[in-house]
Amino acid sequence: MLPTSAMSPSEQQLSRYGWRPADPPRRPVLFINPRSGGGKVARARVAERAREQGIEAVILDPGQNLAALARGAAEGGADALGAAGGDGSLAVVAAVTAAYGIPYVCVPAGTRNHFALDVGVDRDDLIGALDAFTDGVERQIDMAEVNGRIFLNNVSLGIYGDAVRRPAYRDAKVRTLLETAAEVMGPSAEVPTLRLADDLCREHRHVAVVLVSNNPYALDRPLAQGTRPALDTGQLGIVVLDVPGDSPLPPGRAWSAPRMEVSAPASVHAGVDGEAVDLSPPLRFAIRPGALRVRISSRHPGASPSARLHLPGLPPPAKPPQGRGGGNR
Repeated sequence: MLPTSAMSPSEQQLSRYGWRPADPPRRPVLFINPRSGGGKVARARVAERAREQGIEAVILDPGQNLAALARGAAEGGADALGAAGGDGSLAVVAAVTAAYGIPYVCVPAGTRNHFALDVGVDRDDLIGALDAFTDGVERQIDMAEVNGRIFLNNVSLGIYGDAVRRPAYRDAKVRTLLETAAEVMGPSAEVPTLRLADDLCREHRHVAVVLVSNNPYALDRPLAQGTRPALDTGQLGIVVLDVPGDSPLPPGRAWSAPRMEVSAPASVHAGVDGEAVDLSPPLRFAIRPGALRVRISSRHPGASPSARLHLPGLPPPAKPPQGRGGGNR
C-alpha cells in the first residue's frame, strides 16, 4: 500500500472513502453479457477495448452458466474477474470472486446500474470503468445473502397497487419509505402471506412491501434517494410497508440488522438484484461484512451520491432537473 504522499490527487481523494491503490492483476478476465442495457456493450466495443488493455473478454452466449464459467476462470488462474452486464450478472461473478478471494470489477453495462452508482463507478463512463483492471483502487465492501444466494443491491417482496395509494401512506416519512422502495425494487408480484418481526419486536402479518438491502438506503437525503451512503456497515437495510388497517401505528418502518427472517406458507416470488426468482420459506437474510474485494477506476467518484452529500470538502451531486424522474438506473 502506498503512503498518502505517494498517491495522486485523485487517489488521495478516494482514500477518504477507504480506497487504496492496487497493483494490476496479471490475468484479468471480464465476462460480458451482450444483451444487457439494450446492447450498449456492443455499441461501445467493450470487448475490443478490454482486449486492447490485456483483459481476456468472454462474451456470453444465451444459456451459458455464468457462475460455472467464472469458477472455471478462477480455478484456471485468473487473479481478477469483472462483469459487464446488469446487476443480476454482477452478483453472480461477485459471488465467485468472494469465494476465491480475488478482486472484482464492475463495468456498468446494464440498464439501471444501481450497484455501480453506490460503489462509486461513473455509470456514464463504460470504457473508463475498464481502468479498474489496469489503474485501479481497491477496498472491501459487504455482500448480502438470502437462503445462500448472494445479492449486491436488494431483495424485494410484495406488490404495488391500490393498497399503497391509500391515505395512510400520505405521512411524509412513510412516503419516503415507499418512494425509496419504488426507486430500487426489482420485479414484483403478488405474494403469499408474509410474517416477520421488526427491531421493536412488532410482528408484521399483513405486508404489502418488503425491501431488504445490502446496507441501508438513504432515507433522509432527498437529493440522493434510492442510493446507499455506505456499503461497509455490516448491516442489512430493511423497509417494510404494511397494508393499512385499523392499527394506530404507521404502516411503514425501516431499520437495520445483521440478519432477519421472513416466514411464508408457500414459495415466495421475489426480485433479487432485479432478477425474478422464487424463494422457498423461510427466507433467511444475512450480511457478509467485508466479503468482497472490489476495484474501480482511480478516476471515478468512489462513493454514491448520498455519501458525497455529507462528506466535508466535497461538492454534493447535482440536483436532478425539474420535471424529470429518477432516471434510468
